[in-house]
Amino acid sequence: MSIPVTNAPENDSISVFFPCYNEQDNIRRVYESASRVLGMMGMEYELIIVDDGSTDQTLEIAKAIASTDPRVKIVHHAKNRGYGAALQSGFRAATKTWVFYTDGDGQFDLGELPALIPLMKQYDIVSCFRLNRQDGIVRAFNAWCWNRLVCFLFRLKFKDINCAFKLYKRRIFDRMELRSNGALINTEILALAIRHGFAVTQVGVSHLQRLNGRQTGGNPHVIFRAFRELISLYTHCKS
Repeated sequence: MSIPVTNAPENDSISVFFPCYNEQDNIRRVYESASRVLGMMGMEYELIIVDDGSTDQTLEIAKAIASTDPRVKIVHHAKNRGYGAALQSGFRAATKTWVFYTDGDGQFDLGELPALIPLMKQYDIVSCFRLNRQDGIVRAFNAWCWNRLVCFLFRLKFKDINCAFKLYKRRIFDRMELRSNGALINTEILALAIRHGFAVTQVGVSHLQRLNGRQTGGNPHVIFRAFRELISLYTHCKS
């Protein structure tokens, strides 16, 4: 999917968005944390909640938040379309100079965002990695194998390619046509960014335990889609 060109504001500003699927017990806490941090940064900002077809009360809670905060926008998928589709919707909805995303599950400390901002003077993307990953052994091992595989296939050097704590210059998406609707989305973005000559750096960030809700990354359907899109992207890049 091609993300249209937008007119970036003259002053530094940031769009922050959260892809969410059934995060009713987390989204308000994540919003409040982001709002507090962004308020202290003193930067023009917008917050975008991307509801990817949740079947719980995520959308209703998001709407309640937006009704009291004009800086909050809601993007809603009528049905669950996948993690990549949720990220694409977030990038498409963003209007500020920079765009940052983290998952709506509350497993990252938004207080670590301000330290990334100075790096944008030198880099186009800050791709973070989890210093103390709070996942089970099986999930962590699977993630390590996936990271090694995609880095090998696309000649990348990332410690944690799927870490959901990334900051971008919004303009990089004006030159990308994204195809991935599933978990391959981060690999696709970073591979294309490097191909286009954008500068990328990596920074370690804290990873917190999930307090509520359930992870979906280990779902067989999610894994199957990731490998199907991996084959498609690899074939496309080689053609």
